[in-house]
Amino acid sequence: MRKIAVEKAQSIAPPSENDLLIEQAYEAMSGGTADTADGAEVKNTQSPTKWQKWKENFKKRGWILVFILPALIYVLIFCYGPMYGIVVAFQEYQPGNDIIGPDTVWVGFKNFEDFFSDPNFGNYFLNTFLLCILGFIVGFPLPIIVALLLNSVRPKKIKKGLQILYYAPHFISLVVLVGMLKLIFGSDGLLDQLSVKFGGDANGLQLFLKPEAFRPLFIFSGNWQDFGWSAIIYLAALSGVDPALHEAAKVDGASRFRRIFSVDLPAILPTIVMLMILSVGNLMSCGYEKVLLMQTGGNLSTSEILSTYVYGGLMSGQYGLSTASGLFNSVINVALLVIANFTSKKLANQSMW
Repeated sequence: MRKIAVEKAQSIAPPSENDLLIEQAYEAMSGGTADTADGAEVKNTQSPTKWQKWKENFKKRGWILVFILPALIYVLIFCYGPMYGIVVAFQEYQPGNDIIGPDTVWVGFKNFEDFFSDPNFGNYFLNTFLLCILGFIVGFPLPIIVALLLNSVRPKKIKKGLQILYYAPHFISLVVLVGMLKLIFGSDGLLDQLSVKFGGDANGLQLFLKPEAFRPLFIFSGNWQDFGWSAIIYLAALSGVDPALHEAAKVDGASRFRRIFSVDLPAILPTIVMLMILSVGNLMSCGYEKVLLMQTGGNLSTSEILSTYVYGGLMSGQYGLSTASGLFNSVINVALLVIANFTSKKLANQSMW
Protein backbone atom coordinates (compact mmCIF):
# COMPACT_ATOMS: atom_id res chain seq x y z
CA MET A 1 0.00 0.00 0.00
CA ARG A 2 2.80 2.40 0.89
CA LYS A 3 4.47 1.80 -2.50
CA ILE A 4 1.23 2.58 -4.32
CA ALA A 5 0.79 5.78 -2.31
CA VAL A 6 4.32 6.96 -3.20
CA GLU A 7 3.74 6.34 -6.91
CA LYS A 8 0.47 8.30 -6.74
CA ALA A 9 2.22 11.18 -4.97
CA GLN A 10 4.94 11.26 -7.62
CA SER A 11 2.33 11.33 -10.40
CA ILE A 12 0.56 14.26 -8.71
CA ALA A 13 3.82 16.23 -7.98
CA PRO A 14 4.72 19.04 -10.39
CA PRO A 15 7.24 18.23 -13.12
CA SER A 16 10.86 19.06 -12.54
CA GLU A 17 12.70 21.95 -14.21
CA ASN A 18 14.40 19.59 -16.69
CA ASP A 19 11.02 18.23 -17.74
CA LEU A 20 9.75 21.75 -18.39
CA LEU A 21 12.81 22.63 -20.50
CA ILE A 22 12.42 19.46 -22.56
CA GLU A 23 8.73 20.20 -23.10
CA GLN A 24 9.50 23.76 -24.23
CA ALA A 25 12.13 22.51 -26.65
CA TYR A 26 9.68 20.05 -28.20
CA GLU A 27 7.07 22.77 -28.53
CA ALA A 28 9.56 25.14 -30.19
CA MET A 29 10.64 22.46 -32.66
CA SER A 30 7.03 21.75 -33.56
CA GLY A 31 6.33 25.45 -34.23
CA GLY A 32 3.85 25.90 -31.39
CA THR A 33 4.03 27.31 -27.88
CA ALA A 34 4.93 25.69 -24.58
CA ASP A 35 3.23 26.22 -21.23
CA THR A 36 5.46 27.05 -18.28
CA ALA A 37 4.82 26.05 -14.69
CA ASP A 38 2.97 29.31 -13.91
CA GLY A 39 0.72 29.05 -16.96
CA ALA A 40 2.64 31.53 -19.16
CA GLU A 41 3.26 30.70 -22.79
CA VAL A 42 6.68 30.57 -24.46
CA LYS A 43 6.46 32.04 -27.97
CA ASN A 44 7.83 30.34 -31.03
CA THR A 45 11.60 30.96 -31.30
CA GLN A 46 11.88 30.21 -35.03
CA SER A 47 14.06 32.70 -36.96
CA PRO A 48 12.09 35.05 -39.25
CA THR A 49 11.89 34.26 -42.95
CA LYS A 50 13.56 36.37 -45.64
CA TRP A 51 10.22 37.96 -46.49
CA GLN A 52 9.68 38.96 -42.85
CA LYS A 53 13.19 40.42 -42.67
CA TRP A 54 12.60 42.37 -45.88
CA LYS A 55 9.34 43.77 -44.50
CA GLU A 56 11.04 44.87 -41.29
CA ASN A 57 13.90 46.51 -43.19
CA PHE A 58 11.46 48.25 -45.51
CA LYS A 59 9.52 49.67 -42.55
CA LYS A 60 12.75 51.00 -41.01
CA ARG A 61 14.60 52.19 -44.13
CA GLY A 62 11.99 52.34 -46.87
CA TRP A 63 12.03 56.14 -46.94
CA ILE A 64 15.53 56.00 -48.43
CA LEU A 65 13.97 54.73 -51.67
CA VAL A 66 12.48 58.20 -52.16
CA PHE A 67 15.95 59.46 -53.08
CA ILE A 68 16.31 56.72 -55.72
CA LEU A 69 12.99 57.49 -57.43
CA PRO A 70 14.22 60.44 -59.59
CA ALA A 71 17.10 58.39 -61.01
CA LEU A 72 14.78 55.40 -61.52
CA ILE A 73 12.20 57.51 -63.35
CA TYR A 74 14.91 59.05 -65.53
CA VAL A 75 16.29 55.62 -66.49
CA LEU A 76 12.83 54.22 -67.24
CA ILE A 77 11.81 57.17 -69.43
CA PHE A 78 15.03 57.94 -71.31
CA CYS A 79 16.83 54.56 -71.32
CA TYR A 80 14.24 51.78 -71.25
CA GLY A 81 11.37 53.69 -72.85
CA PRO A 82 13.00 54.22 -76.27
CA MET A 83 14.16 50.59 -76.46
CA TYR A 84 10.99 49.62 -78.31
CA GLY A 85 12.56 51.42 -81.29
CA ILE A 86 14.88 48.47 -81.96
CA VAL A 87 12.02 46.89 -83.91
CA VAL A 88 12.88 49.37 -86.68
CA ALA A 89 15.85 47.09 -87.43
CA PHE A 90 13.32 44.55 -88.76
CA GLN A 91 11.26 47.04 -90.78
CA GLU A 92 11.38 49.16 -93.91
CA TYR A 93 10.83 52.30 -91.88
CA GLN A 94 10.34 55.83 -93.16
CA PRO A 95 9.70 59.00 -91.11
CA GLY A 96 6.01 59.39 -90.39
CA ASN A 97 5.25 55.67 -90.42
CA ASP A 98 3.89 53.93 -87.37
CA ILE A 99 6.62 51.87 -85.70
CA ILE A 100 4.02 49.23 -84.86
CA GLY A 101 0.79 49.47 -86.81
CA PRO A 102 -1.26 48.02 -89.66
CA ASP A 103 0.88 49.75 -92.30
CA THR A 104 4.23 48.61 -90.86
CA VAL A 105 6.42 46.90 -93.44
CA TRP A 106 8.28 44.02 -91.79
CA VAL A 107 11.36 42.80 -93.65
CA GLY A 108 12.77 40.34 -91.11
CA PHE A 109 16.56 40.15 -91.14
CA LYS A 110 16.99 41.90 -94.48
CA ASN A 111 18.63 44.97 -92.91
CA PHE A 112 21.13 42.76 -91.12
CA GLU A 113 21.87 40.89 -94.33
CA ASP A 114 22.48 44.17 -96.15
CA PHE A 115 24.73 45.35 -93.35
CA PHE A 116 26.83 42.17 -93.21
CA SER A 117 27.06 41.96 -96.98
CA ASP A 118 28.41 45.50 -97.28
CA PRO A 119 31.90 45.29 -98.84
CA ASN A 120 33.24 47.70 -96.19
CA PHE A 121 31.73 45.88 -93.21
CA GLY A 122 35.00 44.10 -92.31
CA ASN A 123 36.93 47.36 -92.50
CA TYR A 124 34.40 49.21 -90.32
CA PHE A 125 34.42 46.45 -87.71
CA LEU A 126 38.24 46.22 -87.67
CA ASN A 127 38.64 49.99 -87.37
CA THR A 128 36.16 50.09 -84.47
CA PHE A 129 37.83 47.19 -82.69
CA LEU A 130 41.38 48.56 -83.05
CA LEU A 131 40.40 52.08 -82.04
CA CYS A 132 38.55 50.88 -78.95
CA ILE A 133 40.94 48.14 -77.81
CA LEU A 134 44.02 50.35 -78.20
CA GLY A 135 42.24 53.14 -76.35
CA PHE A 136 41.37 50.69 -73.56
CA ILE A 137 44.94 49.35 -73.29
CA VAL A 138 46.36 52.86 -73.00
CA GLY A 139 43.52 54.58 -71.16
CA PHE A 140 42.49 52.10 -68.48
CA PRO A 141 45.75 51.79 -66.48
CA LEU A 142 46.69 55.47 -66.90
CA PRO A 143 44.23 56.89 -64.28
CA ILE A 144 45.32 54.17 -61.82
CA ILE A 145 48.97 55.13 -62.20
CA VAL A 146 48.17 58.84 -61.88
CA ALA A 147 46.05 58.24 -58.76
CA LEU A 148 48.82 56.20 -57.12
CA LEU A 149 51.41 58.87 -57.92
CA LEU A 150 49.17 61.69 -56.66
CA ASN A 151 48.47 59.75 -53.49
CA SER A 152 52.23 59.54 -52.88
CA VAL A 153 52.67 63.33 -53.01
CA ARG A 154 52.93 64.60 -49.44
CA PRO A 155 52.73 68.45 -49.73
CA LYS A 156 49.01 69.19 -49.95
CA LYS A 157 49.42 72.36 -52.03
CA ILE A 158 51.39 70.56 -54.71
CA LYS A 159 48.94 67.68 -54.68
CA LYS A 160 45.92 69.99 -55.09
CA GLY A 161 47.67 71.93 -57.85
CA LEU A 162 48.46 68.77 -59.80
CA GLN A 163 44.90 67.53 -59.40
CA ILE A 164 43.48 70.76 -60.85
CA LEU A 165 46.02 70.61 -63.67
CA TYR A 166 44.99 67.06 -64.54
CA TYR A 167 41.24 67.62 -64.17
CA ALA A 168 41.03 70.81 -66.24
CA PRO A 169 41.18 69.24 -69.76
CA HIS A 170 38.04 67.23 -69.00
CA PHE A 171 35.97 70.41 -69.24
CA ILE A 172 37.18 71.24 -72.75
CA SER A 173 34.50 70.51 -75.34
CA LEU A 174 35.22 68.09 -78.17
CA VAL A 175 34.95 70.85 -80.77
CA VAL A 176 37.56 72.96 -78.97
CA LEU A 177 39.79 69.92 -78.44
CA VAL A 178 39.75 68.96 -82.12
CA GLY A 179 40.34 72.61 -83.01
CA MET A 180 43.44 72.57 -80.78
CA LEU A 181 44.63 69.37 -82.49
CA LYS A 182 44.24 70.95 -85.92
CA LEU A 183 46.11 74.07 -84.82
CA ILE A 184 49.02 71.88 -83.71
CA PHE A 185 48.98 68.85 -86.04
CA GLY A 186 46.80 69.98 -88.97
CA SER A 187 47.80 71.48 -92.30
CA ASP A 188 49.67 74.75 -91.74
CA GLY A 189 49.59 74.00 -88.03
CA LEU A 190 52.36 74.61 -85.55
CA LEU A 191 54.08 71.27 -86.20
CA ASP A 192 53.95 71.76 -89.98
CA GLN A 193 55.43 75.24 -89.73
CA LEU A 194 58.26 74.01 -87.52
CA SER A 195 58.92 71.13 -89.92
CA VAL A 196 59.17 73.49 -92.89
CA LYS A 197 61.33 75.94 -90.94
CA PHE A 198 63.85 73.27 -89.98
CA GLY A 199 64.22 71.89 -93.50
CA GLY A 200 61.41 69.35 -93.71
CA ASP A 201 58.92 68.74 -96.47
CA ALA A 202 57.59 71.95 -97.99
CA ASN A 203 54.03 70.68 -97.55
CA GLY A 204 54.59 69.89 -93.88
CA LEU A 205 53.70 66.68 -92.06
CA GLN A 206 49.93 66.99 -92.63
CA LEU A 207 49.09 64.36 -90.01
CA PHE A 208 45.35 64.85 -90.39
CA LEU A 209 45.59 63.57 -93.94
CA LYS A 210 47.54 60.42 -93.06
CA PRO A 211 45.50 57.31 -92.15
CA GLU A 212 48.21 55.92 -89.84
CA ALA A 213 48.18 59.10 -87.74
CA PHE A 214 44.44 59.07 -86.97
CA ARG A 215 44.45 56.42 -84.22
CA PRO A 216 47.39 57.87 -82.21
CA LEU A 217 45.91 61.38 -82.38
CA PHE A 218 42.45 60.13 -81.37
CA ILE A 219 43.62 57.89 -78.52
CA PHE A 220 46.23 60.11 -76.90
CA SER A 221 44.13 63.28 -77.14
CA GLY A 222 41.20 61.44 -75.54
CA ASN A 223 43.34 60.08 -72.72
CA TRP A 224 44.94 63.48 -72.14
CA GLN A 225 41.46 64.93 -71.73
CA ASP A 226 40.00 62.29 -69.41
CA PHE A 227 42.75 60.58 -67.41
CA GLY A 228 42.69 63.15 -64.60
CA TRP A 229 38.93 63.00 -64.26
CA SER A 230 38.92 59.19 -64.23
CA ALA A 231 41.57 59.21 -61.50
CA ILE A 232 39.11 60.84 -59.05
CA ILE A 233 37.42 57.51 -58.33
CA TYR A 234 40.72 55.81 -57.53
CA LEU A 235 41.83 58.72 -55.36
CA ALA A 236 38.59 58.43 -53.41
CA ALA A 237 39.22 54.72 -52.91
CA LEU A 238 42.81 55.38 -51.81
CA SER A 239 41.62 57.91 -49.23
CA GLY A 240 39.96 55.05 -47.38
CA VAL A 241 43.18 53.08 -46.89
CA ASP A 242 44.03 52.73 -43.20
CA PRO A 243 47.26 54.67 -42.45
CA ALA A 244 48.14 51.98 -39.91
CA LEU A 245 48.78 49.61 -42.80
CA HIS A 246 51.42 51.94 -44.21
CA GLU A 247 52.96 52.38 -40.78
CA ALA A 248 53.17 48.63 -40.30
CA ALA A 249 54.76 48.26 -43.74
CA LYS A 250 57.33 50.92 -42.87
CA VAL A 251 58.21 49.07 -39.69
CA ASP A 252 58.77 45.95 -41.80
CA GLY A 253 61.17 47.94 -44.01
CA ALA A 254 58.93 48.29 -47.07
CA SER A 255 59.84 51.11 -49.46
CA ARG A 256 57.28 53.51 -50.88
CA PHE A 257 57.25 51.61 -54.15
CA ARG A 258 56.73 48.32 -52.32
CA ARG A 259 53.88 49.79 -50.26
CA ILE A 260 52.05 50.74 -53.47
CA PHE A 261 51.89 47.08 -54.49
CA SER A 262 51.34 45.65 -51.01
CA VAL A 263 48.93 48.18 -49.50
CA ASP A 264 47.44 50.60 -52.04
CA LEU A 265 46.72 48.30 -54.96
CA PRO A 266 44.98 45.58 -52.89
CA ALA A 267 42.84 48.29 -51.27
CA ILE A 268 41.53 49.64 -54.59
CA LEU A 269 41.36 46.27 -56.37
CA PRO A 270 37.53 45.97 -56.06
CA THR A 271 37.16 49.44 -57.58
CA ILE A 272 39.55 48.56 -60.40
CA VAL A 273 37.63 45.37 -61.18
CA MET A 274 34.25 47.12 -61.25
CA LEU A 275 35.47 49.90 -63.54
CA MET A 276 37.20 47.36 -65.77
CA ILE A 277 33.95 45.42 -66.20
CA LEU A 278 32.09 48.62 -67.08
CA SER A 279 34.84 49.65 -69.51
CA VAL A 280 34.75 46.27 -71.25
CA GLY A 281 30.97 46.61 -71.52
CA ASN A 282 31.49 49.80 -73.55
CA LEU A 283 34.52 48.54 -75.42
CA MET A 284 32.95 48.82 -78.87
CA SER A 285 31.42 52.24 -78.24
CA CYS A 286 33.78 54.95 -79.44
CA GLY A 287 31.17 57.56 -80.22
CA TYR A 288 30.86 59.33 -83.53
CA GLU A 289 31.20 63.01 -82.57
CA LYS A 290 34.97 63.21 -82.19
CA VAL A 291 35.57 60.79 -85.06
CA LEU A 292 33.49 62.94 -87.42
CA LEU A 293 35.29 66.08 -86.29
CA MET A 294 38.69 64.49 -86.96
CA GLN A 295 37.65 62.75 -90.16
CA THR A 296 39.15 63.95 -93.44
CA GLY A 297 39.23 62.61 -96.96
CA GLY A 298 42.75 61.32 -96.39
CA ASN A 299 42.13 59.25 -93.25
CA LEU A 300 38.80 57.61 -94.16
CA SER A 301 40.40 54.19 -94.41
CA THR A 302 41.03 54.19 -90.63
CA SER A 303 38.48 56.72 -89.32
CA GLU A 304 35.32 55.12 -90.74
CA ILE A 305 33.87 53.03 -87.87
CA LEU A 306 30.52 51.47 -86.99
CA SER A 307 29.17 54.54 -85.21
CA THR A 308 29.92 56.80 -88.19
CA TYR A 309 28.31 54.18 -90.44
CA VAL A 310 25.15 54.42 -88.31
CA TYR A 311 25.27 58.22 -88.51
CA GLY A 312 25.71 58.12 -92.26
CA GLY A 313 22.76 55.76 -92.63
CA LEU A 314 20.53 58.08 -90.62
CA MET A 315 21.59 61.05 -92.71
CA SER A 316 20.77 59.17 -95.92
CA GLY A 317 17.36 58.00 -94.66
CA GLN A 318 18.30 54.32 -94.19
CA TYR A 319 16.77 54.04 -90.72
CA GLY A 320 16.30 50.29 -90.69
CA LEU A 321 19.87 49.63 -91.80
CA SER A 322 21.28 52.10 -89.25
CA THR A 323 19.22 50.58 -86.44
CA ALA A 324 20.39 47.09 -87.40
CA SER A 325 24.06 48.13 -87.32
CA GLY A 326 23.60 49.92 -84.00
CA LEU A 327 21.82 46.89 -82.52
CA PHE A 328 24.67 44.65 -83.70
CA ASN A 329 27.16 46.90 -81.91
CA SER A 330 25.07 46.90 -78.72
CA VAL A 331 24.75 43.11 -78.70
CA ILE A 332 28.54 42.82 -78.89
CA ASN A 333 28.89 45.18 -75.92
CA VAL A 334 26.41 43.17 -73.86
CA ALA A 335 28.23 39.94 -74.69
CA LEU A 336 31.56 41.47 -73.68
CA LEU A 337 30.02 42.73 -70.42
CA VAL A 338 28.73 39.26 -69.52
CA ILE A 339 32.07 37.63 -70.39
CA ALA A 340 34.03 40.21 -68.37
CA ASN A 341 31.74 39.82 -65.37
CA PHE A 342 31.93 36.00 -65.47
CA THR A 343 35.73 36.02 -65.86
CA SER A 344 36.16 38.50 -63.01
CA LYS A 345 33.92 36.44 -60.75
CA LYS A 346 35.93 33.30 -61.41
CA LEU A 347 39.42 34.83 -61.20
CA ALA A 348 39.11 37.70 -58.70
CA ASN A 349 35.86 36.80 -56.90
CA GLN A 350 34.55 40.26 -57.81
CA SER A 351 31.57 40.89 -60.05
CA MET A 352 28.66 43.23 -60.72
CA TRP A 353 26.02 40.56 -60.19
